[in-house]
Amino acid sequence: MHNIADALQVQAALAPDKAAIILTQRVRGAHKLASKALSYGALNERVDLLARGLNAYGLGHGVRSVLMVRPSFEFFALMFGLLRAGAVPVLIDPGIDRRALKTCIAQSDPTGFIGIDLAHVARLVLGWGRGHVRKLVTVGRGARLWGGLSLAELEALGQAPRALAPVRPDDPAAILFTSGSTGLPKGVVYQHRHFCAQVELIRLTYRIMPGEIDCPTFPPFALFDPALGMTAVIPDMDFTRPAKVNPANVLDLIDQFGVSQMFGSPALLDTVGRFAQQKRRQAPSLKRVLSAGAPVREDVARAFSQLLLPGVPIYTPYGATECLPVASISQLELEPTYALTRNGAGVCVGRPLPANRVRIIRITDEAIEHWSDGWLASPGTVGEITVFGPSTTALYFGRDEATRLAKIRDGDNSVHRMGDLGYLDSSGRLWYCGRKTHRLETAHGPLYTEQVEAIFNTHPQVLRTALVGIGERGHEQPWVWVQLRAPRRWGAVAQFAQIRAELKALAEQHPLTERIATFHPHRAFPVDIRHNAKIGRDKLRLEAIAKQRVE
Repeated sequence: MHNIADALQVQAALAPDKAAIILTQRVRGAHKLASKALSYGALNERVDLLARGLNAYGLGHGVRSVLMVRPSFEFFALMFGLLRAGAVPVLIDPGIDRRALKTCIAQSDPTGFIGIDLAHVARLVLGWGRGHVRKLVTVGRGARLWGGLSLAELEALGQAPRALAPVRPDDPAAILFTSGSTGLPKGVVYQHRHFCAQVELIRLTYRIMPGEIDCPTFPPFALFDPALGMTAVIPDMDFTRPAKVNPANVLDLIDQFGVSQMFGSPALLDTVGRFAQQKRRQAPSLKRVLSAGAPVREDVARAFSQLLLPGVPIYTPYGATECLPVASISQLELEPTYALTRNGAGVCVGRPLPANRVRIIRITDEAIEHWSDGWLASPGTVGEITVFGPSTTALYFGRDEATRLAKIRDGDNSVHRMGDLGYLDSSGRLWYCGRKTHRLETAHGPLYTEQVEAIFNTHPQVLRTALVGIGERGHEQPWVWVQLRAPRRWGAVAQFAQIRAELKALAEQHPLTERIATFHPHRAFPVDIRHNAKIGRDKLRLEAIAKQRVE
C-alpha cells in the first residue's frame, strides 16, 4: 500500500455497507445522541468523485491546498480525495494566533484553499494566502460570494472518468503543522510512506482489529480508522478545546455505539474521568484507551482507569508531529515508575517501538549536520532524544533553518532531533525530562522541567507546577509557578504563604531542588491549543520576568 486512501477502497470492497464515519450530536431533551452514518461504500464513491474533480480543477498531483473544514463527512471525503488525487493537503490548527496562522499559510505557498464559509471570510478579511491561492472551493453556501467552486460543482467535475496520476511512496502526501507550543508552528512534510508506516506501527503496537469502533477526540487521528478497518464515531465537541468537552457526551457515545477504542488528550481524560467518578459511570465496552500530547498525570490516569473494566489498558504513546509513534507504555507498566517520577527521575514513556532506533545525544542548541557516535551522551545521562524509523519525516516545508536544527544526516537517513530531553535506563526504557528549550542553566547546574515539577506536584494542595528561568543562560534563577487544586480567594495571602513554606521544605529534601526557593501562585496555566495539555512555559517565563520587575 503506497497511499492510505487505497485502504479505503479495500474496506469498501470488503464491507461496503459498514459504517466508516458516524457523526453524533446532543439534542436537548433526547435520551440518546442523534447520529448519522456514512458507509465505506458511500465514502469511497464520494472520494472518487472528489479526487477526479480536484484533479480536473487543477488541485491534483503535487498541488498544495489548505483544508479548513470542520470534522464532518465533507472533511473526511475531502481529505481522502486529496490523498487519492496525489494532492498535498495543508492542515493547520484553527485555534492558533491569527498572525501565526497567516504566516503558516504563506509559508506553505498553497495553490488551493478549501474551506467553510467562515474560513473564506477570514481569508478575505485577514489576507490569508494572498498572492498564493488561485483555486478556491467552498464547503457551504457562499461559493458565489467567495469565488471558485462549490463542493457540489467540484463533485460534478469528477463525474467524467479521468485517470489519476500514480502515487509513489516518496511523493509528498501532506503538510501537517506542529501545534506551535514552543514557537511558530512548523509545517512537517509527510510522504505517503510515512502515513502507511504509521498505520502499520499503530496496528501492530496496539493489536487493532478490523471491525472495532473508535472514538477519536482529535479529528486527524480519525483518518487512520479507515486504513485500520475501524468505524470512527465523532463526538459532539469543540475540538479546539478538548479540556472543555462535555463528558456526558463522550460517555453516552461510548455506551450508545459500543466504542472499543478511544483517543483523548490528558486534559480530556481528566475532565471525563472526574465526571465519571462523580456520576459513578463506567465504560465497559472500551478495550483500550490512547492518550498523547503531554505526559498523563498519575492522578488523571488512576481516575480514568476507574471507569474501565479491570485490565483494560491506557496507553500513552510518545512522539511528535515529526515522528509518531516513537515509544509507548501502558498504565499497568507505568505504576511501578510513579515513585521514581515523584523523586525527580522524569516521566517514563516506555520502550521504543522495535522499528525505531532511539539514541540520546549530548545537549546542544547548534545544528549537527552529520551523525557521529561522538555525539552520544553517556549511558543514563540526560541528553536530547533522537529517533530514526519508518515514520520519521525529513524536513519542514519552507523552513530550511528549522530543518537544519532538527535533522541529522546519517548516511541516506534523516535522524530527527525531538527537541525533548531524556535518557534510556538500564532496561531500555525511555524517560522524558522536558523540552530542551525549557531547560534552565543555573550557576549550580542544569534543571529540567519534568524532573523538578514532579517533586513539587506531590504536595496535596498543588494541582501542577511550572518551572521557568529568569536571567542569562548559565546564571538563570529558578522560578516556580504553582496552580492549586482548590484555591481560595486570591486575597487570602496567608493560604499561599503556608503552602510556599511547605514547598520550600519539600525542595530542601531533594538534591535536584534544594536551591529552589521562589514560588508564586497562578490561577490557570496557559496551554497548547491542540491538546490543552502542554504548559505554555514561554508565556509563564515572561509573566515571571514582569512580576519580578514590579516586585
